Amino acid sequence: MFVDLSESRQQIDEIDAQIVELFEKRMKVASNVADYKMETGKPVFDREREEIKLQKVSELTKDEFNKKCVTELFTQIMAMSRKLQYKKLESRVEDSKLEAYEVIDKIDTANVKVVYQGVPGAYSHEAMINYFGEDVDNTNVDTFKDAMEAVSGGKADYAVIPIDNSSAGMVIDTYDLLQKYNNYIVAETFVKIEHCLLAKPGAKLEDIRTVFSHNQALMQCADYLDEHKEWDRKQYLNTAMSAKKISEEDDLTQAAIGSENCAKQYGLQILAKGINSADGNTTRFIIVGKKRAFVKNAGKVSICFEIEHKAGSLYNAISHIMFNGLNMTKIESRPIAEHNWEFRFFIDFDGNLSEPGVRNALRGIAEESISLKLLGNY
Repeated sequence: MFVDLSESRQQIDEIDAQIVELFEKRMKVASNVADYKMETGKPVFDREREEIKLQKVSELTKDEFNKKCVTELFTQIMAMSRKLQYKKLESRVEDSKLEAYEVIDKIDTANVKVVYQGVPGAYSHEAMINYFGEDVDNTNVDTFKDAMEAVSGGKADYAVIPIDNSSAGMVIDTYDLLQKYNNYIVAETFVKIEHCLLAKPGAKLEDIRTVFSHNQALMQCADYLDEHKEWDRKQYLNTAMSAKKISEEDDLTQAAIGSENCAKQYGLQILAKGINSADGNTTRFIIVGKKRAFVKNAGKVSICFEIEHKAGSLYNAISHIMFNGLNMTKIESRPIAEHNWEFRFFIDFDGNLSEPGVRNALRGIAEESISLKLLGNY
């Protein structure tokens, strides 16, 4: 005979009330633990202690299914206990793990020197004009690395670098360079991409045999290029430099993928417009500076971190963002060259470094990861 459902529900309600009461008692003790650790400087996260604890509580039940459930339950309870302790620690300025940074009213876009990768006519050049205006003191370099080094070495105040595209995804080199250099993202700007097929004056579509462009542009125009199987696709440094290359060579069989602005810049004709596959194709560019200075109304935080290569490590890190009520807007991963099949994670989430929730989340991730780097607040 079955127990009546309403009776079972009533019993569950009574048990849940007891669980909540015991949970609150446990969290009060956890708060005392935080006070002790603040005074003694002991770390919040003690992996060995937690693993011993999980083993002990799992042995309190003989049912194999319940063992897994109890282990998962207490993993979460201890995670919440740590979050409470991080909150208390981060509330004291002297205990904060967040490095000092300067709060500024706005980015100076006039009295600065800006560097971008590529040549005039490149989308990076267009992004620079979008953010800083046409009259800003600027210089161009060959590679993203050169741009980062110009900022790091003090030769430029800011660099304008593409970081991801709405259809082709992340710009891999940029993510790797953000981790390598101690530069910071201070702003972002967006450029709508409309790729064109460019060629020397007098060339016809049927003459084309080779198409040059940046790998991202080739990917973004894959559907159009697939209609011309006879064309050989060649990767080049960027779209504008591809246009410059074919403008300087007397070869009507060559074409480049670039913007309408590139065509004007280098005296090329447009054989086809809007050949990128996705409508509304947009590239996000970041403005990178050397100073750890962020505008006071910044609303996005970017970080990268490394975690242990074991089950649950990524969840534990991301849970600090969720627990503090923050909206994660992006996550990417890149292989760690020194460790096969291990990855470094890049995350964007909404927030400002002055907000307690943001500081708590960063504290928790820092404590429970191998390394954490703040890339910017903008």
